Amino acid sequence: MRLGSGYRRLWTATAVSSLGDGVSFTALPLLAASLTRDPVAVSLVTLAATLPNLLLTLTAGVLVDRWDRRRVLWRVDAFRFLVVGALAAAVLGGWASIPVLMAVGFLLGAGETLFATAAQAFLPLLVSREPERLEVANGRLLGVETLGRQLAGPPLGGLLFSLTRWVPFGVDALSFLASAALMAAVPGRFAAERMDGAPRTTIRADIAEGLRWLLGHRLLRTLGLMVGVVNLVATGWIATAVLFATDRLGLGPRGYGLLTSGLAVGSVAGTVLAPRLSRRFGVARVLLGSAMTESVVTILIGLQTNPLVAGALLGLEGVAVMSWNTVSVALRQSLIPDRMYGRAASVYRLIALGTTPLGAALGGALARLVDLRAPWLVAGCTELAVLAVVWRRLTSRAVAEARAEAAAEQRPSGAVAT
Repeated sequence: MRLGSGYRRLWTATAVSSLGDGVSFTALPLLAASLTRDPVAVSLVTLAATLPNLLLTLTAGVLVDRWDRRRVLWRVDAFRFLVVGALAAAVLGGWASIPVLMAVGFLLGAGETLFATAAQAFLPLLVSREPERLEVANGRLLGVETLGRQLAGPPLGGLLFSLTRWVPFGVDALSFLASAALMAAVPGRFAAERMDGAPRTTIRADIAEGLRWLLGHRLLRTLGLMVGVVNLVATGWIATAVLFATDRLGLGPRGYGLLTSGLAVGSVAGTVLAPRLSRRFGVARVLLGSAMTESVVTILIGLQTNPLVAGALLGLEGVAVMSWNTVSVALRQSLIPDRMYGRAASVYRLIALGTTPLGAALGGALARLVDLRAPWLVAGCTELAVLAVVWRRLTSRAVAEARAEAAAEQRPSGAVAT
């Protein structure tokens, strides 16, 4: 399926920046660990990077609905080029410290919060709101992101860091610069359409409108709450997976890396399969099937002692998770009006990701108080319970009705090609 030259630039920019992200994903914690052996100090870097998800997500949605989405994308990447470039210079000059890493983490997290919201709002304007095109477009983007961030980038980051500590951050900075240049070259205007003569509103009022819209949408409200609970319990096993791999599966560092690569390979496969499964079985069945598969596989992994079986099951987990992500993102993009996509999507993002810090803490407590299997088993059983609750609400009829309502309400796009 041809998606146009603008999409090709977006895909290339995503590929380049995702590789840089994968490099920094490995190099940043290695740098923190080289500065201090205090686990609390090291964890503060991650805390600073995740704070924008809670503090800035709703405001980012408002800004995305007010600004041209393409300009947001290239300007955020230009900003991240400066931030990571400054970090590379600090490492080279011997000025790096935990407070510096915390500041860098927060700034990058803030940029990611704005970028992710703008990217989702930008894509329907670039390739159209037709569901099949959105699923293919999202699948290709998620696939190349996974390749860069989870497969190619991390080992490259470790290798570069072992050679010279500042180089991984220089590579990441250049990737942001290249991504910004590619996005700036996409022709057209991609701002949300506003009614002529509409009064200027406050950020607080815009956030409230986004909250009312999403919480009033039965299907998206159901999906958001479901994902929030799933992420709550899934973060528990993610946070303790390294201990499960070493203590229960008997794997060393290299074995753990191979284990996680199984998840990445499955994720890439999921982005390829999801559009085909959606065409054949429908959106609702793909979502329900993905959720069921993920629940059962999580329980089976928690019962494993064989690393090969666990790795294969993690691959299947990746297929299920990425199939859900690919189809559900495309569904949101086809249902949310363009004029308020940023706000509604940011509310959804807050519901879906706001539970993850608590989930990490609960997973650690379960692993300590019970054993390392507990986070996996609790997650899988909880996901099955949630699935039983939403089963009758997540149907093909519900999806069709939501799409019909969205089509009736949808106004002409604000994108103007030049």
